[in-house]
Amino acid sequence: MTESQHDAWDLKPGDTIERKQLHQRFGGRTQGGIGPSAKSPNVMVFTDPVAGEKHGYYDGWMPDGHFHYSGEGQYGDQRMISGNASILNHKAEGRALRVFKGARGLVTYLGEFEIAADDPYYEADAPETNDGPIRKVIVFRLLPVDAEPQDPTSRLGRLLETADGAGPVQSLPLEQQLTEKMFVEPNREAYEAERKESKLVAALADYLRTKNHQVGRHQILPAGETRPLYTDVYVEGLNLLVEAKGSVTRENIRMAIGQLADYSRYLDNPVKAILVPSRPRADLLDLAASQDCTVIWPHDKGYFSTDPAIEL
Repeated sequence: MTESQHDAWDLKPGDTIERKQLHQRFGGRTQGGIGPSAKSPNVMVFTDPVAGEKHGYYDGWMPDGHFHYSGEGQYGDQRMISGNASILNHKAEGRALRVFKGARGLVTYLGEFEIAADDPYYEADAPETNDGPIRKVIVFRLLPVDAEPQDPTSRLGRLLETADGAGPVQSLPLEQQLTEKMFVEPNREAYEAERKESKLVAALADYLRTKNHQVGRHQILPAGETRPLYTDVYVEGLNLLVEAKGSVTRENIRMAIGQLADYSRYLDNPVKAILVPSRPRADLLDLAASQDCTVIWPHDKGYFSTDPAIEL
């Protein structure tokens, strides 16, 4: 189709237009987040940051000067097909990538963008629609063509901006209640197990402070990742890294072992410990010991540790 057969693009960054009118003029899907057009050489992209952030989608400007945009696909791992492929291949297909803020009704044109030549996309974790299981999502890195990069506005963007240049590991006060789930499942209220873990951590910290220990935690941002990790407790004088679990099930012990293995890669050979509310059964203690993990639980007016060398 020649330019004379469809409207010439005349929107400028900041202009608003009814989405219905936009599609009448330039084509593209009338619903959904990505609308490649058969009527004009454009791919329309729509983002709703407020609604998206509730579901683990952090669309918007990031500290790298790119606009990050989450792909389409509500269930299961997202794949590079359909609308997602139209973003990745828009230059090869001779289409302009047009980004709009808003998904229905009146939308605001943010400008023309193009897919980044280097690292055009990455993968992250987010829940399925309706708070389903965690799955893989595609996040595109878009460069502005006729718009100016802006400061990050999403919670994740601001956090990454603060962490930029600070290295992968930062020390945090224990009271800073940040969790990994806040950036993966932000719309989900904390499970009862997490509330129990929080109480366990607070009680242990109060006890350790009476023994003059310095207690904190870490924020870890692995290279190439955009979702931070958070340890539960770190006792500096003991080089003790603690992961708390609200019950003594096999599933929880396994999960704690995996988390400690993940976190300890970024610290200086810490002593790994699992904090639980009561003594686990013998086989679970053996499991933890086989993975060089101490187990700690409340005992009398203090705490019992399976490693006698750890004096709590």
